[in-house]
Amino acid sequence: MFISGKDLSPRSKFVFANLTIFSHPSFQNFRVRPDLKLLLVIIFLYLYAGSLNIAYANLNEPHSIENEILTLFPRATRPPELDPESQIWSVYQLNEIIGYAYESNHFVDFKGFSGERINILIGLDIDGRFSDLKILHHHEPIFLHGLGPKPLRAFLDQYPQHTLSERIMFGGRKTGQMEDRHNTYFDGVTKATVSIIVINDTILSSAREVARRVLPAFAQQAPASVRTELFKELNWQELLNLEFVKHWSLGISDFEDQLGQSLSSYPSEQLDLSYDHTQIYYAYLNAPSIGRNLLGDADYAKLMAKLSDGEQAILIMSEGFYDYLGEEFRPGTIPERISLEQHNLPITLRDINFFDSSMATLPKGAPDLDNLRIFKIRPQAGFDPSAAMQMVLSIKLDRNHLVHDNIIVKSEYQLPSELFNKIDTANISKPEAMWVKIWKGRLTDIAILTLSLIILSIAFIMQRRLVMNSRRFLWFRRGFLLFTLMYIGFYAQGQLSIVNLIALLVGALNGFDIHVFLLDPIIFILLSYTALSLILWGRGLFCGWLCPFGVMQEFLANIAAKLNITQWNIRSNTHQRMLKFKYFILITLLVLAPYSLTAAEKMAEIEPFKTAVTLAFIREWPFVIYAVIILGLGLFVHKFYCRYLCPLGAALAIMGKFHRFKWLDRRQECGTPCQLCKHRCGVDAIKKTGDIDYEECIQCLECVVILQDPQQCAATMSANKKAKRHTPEVIEPVRIVQGK
Repeated sequence: MFISGKDLSPRSKFVFANLTIFSHPSFQNFRVRPDLKLLLVIIFLYLYAGSLNIAYANLNEPHSIENEILTLFPRATRPPELDPESQIWSVYQLNEIIGYAYESNHFVDFKGFSGERINILIGLDIDGRFSDLKILHHHEPIFLHGLGPKPLRAFLDQYPQHTLSERIMFGGRKTGQMEDRHNTYFDGVTKATVSIIVINDTILSSAREVARRVLPAFAQQAPASVRTELFKELNWQELLNLEFVKHWSLGISDFEDQLGQSLSSYPSEQLDLSYDHTQIYYAYLNAPSIGRNLLGDADYAKLMAKLSDGEQAILIMSEGFYDYLGEEFRPGTIPERISLEQHNLPITLRDINFFDSSMATLPKGAPDLDNLRIFKIRPQAGFDPSAAMQMVLSIKLDRNHLVHDNIIVKSEYQLPSELFNKIDTANISKPEAMWVKIWKGRLTDIAILTLSLIILSIAFIMQRRLVMNSRRFLWFRRGFLLFTLMYIGFYAQGQLSIVNLIALLVGALNGFDIHVFLLDPIIFILLSYTALSLILWGRGLFCGWLCPFGVMQEFLANIAAKLNITQWNIRSNTHQRMLKFKYFILITLLVLAPYSLTAAEKMAEIEPFKTAVTLAFIREWPFVIYAVIILGLGLFVHKFYCRYLCPLGAALAIMGKFHRFKWLDRRQECGTPCQLCKHRCGVDAIKKTGDIDYEECIQCLECVVILQDPQQCAATMSANKKAKRHTPEVIEPVRIVQGK
């Protein structure tokens, strides 16, 4: 293959010209440590690969987008037509429009776990119903090289025939619970939570944007802001007369007419038929003339302080034969029986548990009801309080454990425009970022991980005190490693990978976007902590304490010791040569990644992390066999993979080469003459001189335990023997040399 000057960008020409430095005699004679030479080679090769802009022809003719759209609409009888301004395709049956199609990338900019957008071709019919969906492009590793494409296709197959008017929930349906058109329960994809959240948000957000442009039923009016300066004192009856507070009364006959049978035919525990009506009262609270009069000045001020920018509040209370909350409702959650609707789009209500420790003080004359709750509406819902809205009550009654009846009833609510100021849509608060939503949903996981990292940091800072009792240290280490494997690895999915570092480097070349890495809070926290620990202690803290796959290998080594499995003796020269394998793998990955991230991720399958930890061995058999073989080698060679093959370990060793502290204690006798620590070191990271090779050390602290234990340290035992003989010669105290 020939590369001409016109194929290269100016930056590429500069890097290409300077690559001759590696063959120049001056570089070969450059007086610098060999490991620094290696680092320079990696940096230049990566910049070179990332800078090349080689033009090549795509030999595979892509499928026509028109043909793809026709597969979404089997009833279409003529080619679709594109509106170049809106980038929306109109789909026809003869001369009648039957739907619209579009690419999601034209309407949303949500990046997936890979750092790239997931482009989906989506079809909507004229009623706002999904006709079909097709992935045009994605780079989610879990669906490319992990679970494969089938789970993704199965997930997308749940959308057709569902409408934008439904609230889509993942995995929340209870046994026997029926769907209705306002609550739809989709099956998620285990191990791909982040990708699924991004895909769902991409589909729904883009579909709503398109529907508001082309479907009259979904057109959204200009939003409005509350006139906070406008307040008029009103009593309860005046609030009702002005319909600031909506009174919604439902009689038994209203239910029976829609159900087609008497309520007495249903099990009595579902209804309280001592009432002949269900009375529901609801009101929009942000407007002072409503909220202050209902709650009083103190509670209104407290509510406004509790709501974030752009959030709005609705009060709902009721009494009667049908409870709008239901027994399954829990404070702080989304109610399943009641919701809000505007412009044919559902508006999610979430309880804020406002009266958790105090009782509401409503105006004189208001009914005393037990189930008064305040719900908030988030800014991204697109809710306009000045526009007409509908309160929607979903009535679900079980005839028996097999037969269920569902009906929907609505109540109209329209507030006068005088309470609001119309604002320009450009000034609307931006929706809550996707990563913020994900972090809020994993606060417990984040707290547990953060606490564990604090404990580990304290242990490293106070390592001498920790290892003074070898048995106590042994239980601490085994307990933390078990936590790393079971919680960080299997449960929280916190296995770092070379793919994470490749994504960082490729992102740096193509415009770094930190929001991509924030999509997985566990990985982000571990990456940040590992980066800090590299500066302080080098690679060992992560490799020896926080790598779930490394823990698997260590536990297998312990099993091998218990079973007296003979360990393979690898000669020193062979060991030193084999240590270079992981650096070769790392360089190959870094050079390959800028050309083809997909190819690099396929090569990154040399890491068995995804198979063994992320997917817990539930994968195609070649990957499982490979992971089992790698783990099996660990029975004969302590941490075989970590020492010789791990590109992530190689990268961390290079980045942690200049760590601040070298505080694993050494004695003058270490290496000369004592070789105990060297023989005991499982990863052979102690040299014959007694010095520690920090690039290979996993900082298990076992050598520090030996040094601090008078029953194990040869130098201490020798000094004690001399002291017991009471020899007249002066015995010099054993001196600790830190960072040898």
